[in-house]
Formats: sequence, structure tokens, C-alpha cells
Amino acid sequence: MMIPTKPSIKIAPSILAADFCRLGEQVQQVVSDDVDRIHVDVMDGHFVPNISVGVPVVQSLRKCTSLPIETHLMISHPDQYLEAFAQAGADSLLVHVENNPHLHRTVTQIRVLGCKAGVVLNPATPATAIEPILREVDLVLIMTVNPGFGGQTFIEATLKKIEQVRQAIDAENPNCELEIDGGVTVQTVGPAVAAGARVLVAGSSVFRASDSIPAAIVALHRAAEDALTLT
Repeated sequence: MMIPTKPSIKIAPSILAADFCRLGEQVQQVVSDDVDRIHVDVMDGHFVPNISVGVPVVQSLRKCTSLPIETHLMISHPDQYLEAFAQAGADSLLVHVENNPHLHRTVTQIRVLGCKAGVVLNPATPATAIEPILREVDLVLIMTVNPGFGGQTFIEATLKKIEQVRQAIDAENPNCELEIDGGVTVQTVGPAVAAGARVLVAGSSVFRASDSIPAAIVALHRAAEDALTLT
């Protein structure tokens, strides 16, 4: 009898930490077998206390990479912008449960637009918040820092929630991915992977690493895969 293989780790570099003077060049540097997608943090200064990028940046990225573009909408009224980001070239659209009273409608619209649908939980939001929508989504993203700024420290209390969501996914929607975002470093990926994370959003630890960008990705992936072999 064949023993099922464990899913490999996927790295999703976040351009929030990139040098925007050299964004295209740096995105080209992350291309490797260890990188699964490009993560774009869209912030509006309302839902989170920061302003970042919008539709034009996704359009530009689409021209310079064939990697899937994952667009994380940390914005108020995300429904108003789903079509624009889809048309700009986003492959997946991630929306928060905290600011969306009609989450099922939003997820349905994302699918109608031909994108993968993801839902996001802030650190203080309980794992149970995704129960009504879990079977309908392709991805659950757990914020392991409070959203809004890069370079923050991983919140260890989120590890329990990662475990809870992992159990729920395995029981209800095994094809759904479990992703984390915030404070992802070679030191924190081990506990996160052990708890059940399989997709790792990494910004500062990739684009602002003391070593080269490719070397930083290799180090992150190696640390995560080492942890996976122990689970």
C-alpha cells in the first residue's frame, strides 16, 4: 500500500517589503522551484492603518511574471474592487471575514470572475469564524501579525488557531490551502508548519534579507521542509 506523501511547503514572497524602484527586477529574483506565487498586500488606510498599492501595480506585475498573483484585499468594501483586480491579472483574491457581512456572496463573485477565493482571519478573530464558508474557499489565510505593516514580530498565540484551522480543513475541505502571513522567518516557520501551515507569506525575510533574495528563499524553504518532515 502506498503511503500518502505530505504536501510540500509553498513560499509566497510579499512585495510589500520590496524596493519599488526595482520591483520588476526583484520579482524576477524570487522565481524558483520554492516559490509558488507572488503576494500583493492592498491596503486602503481605512480597514488597516496603512496605504500600499492598488490595481496599477497588479497590472504591472502581470506583465513581468508568469507566477500566480495572490491579491490580499485589506480594504473596506472589497466587493467594489473585485472585478478591477481580476481584470488586472490577479489569480486569487483574498478577503477578510472581519469587514464582510456578506462573505458568501463575495466568495461566489470571486469565483464568477475566474479567480481562486481565499478568506483571511486577523489574530484576534477566532478560528470558528470560517466555519460557515470553509467548504466554499480555496484558501484560508491566518494573519500572524496585526495587518497593516511589514516587519512585525510573529504572534505566538496564533499557533493554536493554525492548529484549529488545520483540523477543520482536514475534516471539511482537504483541498483548501492553509496560509500564514506575518513575521515569517527561519526561526518562526518551524512552529507554524508544525501547527499546520503549508503556504508561507514572507516579505522582509526575503526582500530585506542580509543575504541575496534567492538565498533567503532557499533558507526559508529548507527550514520549513525540515519542520514538515517531523510532523
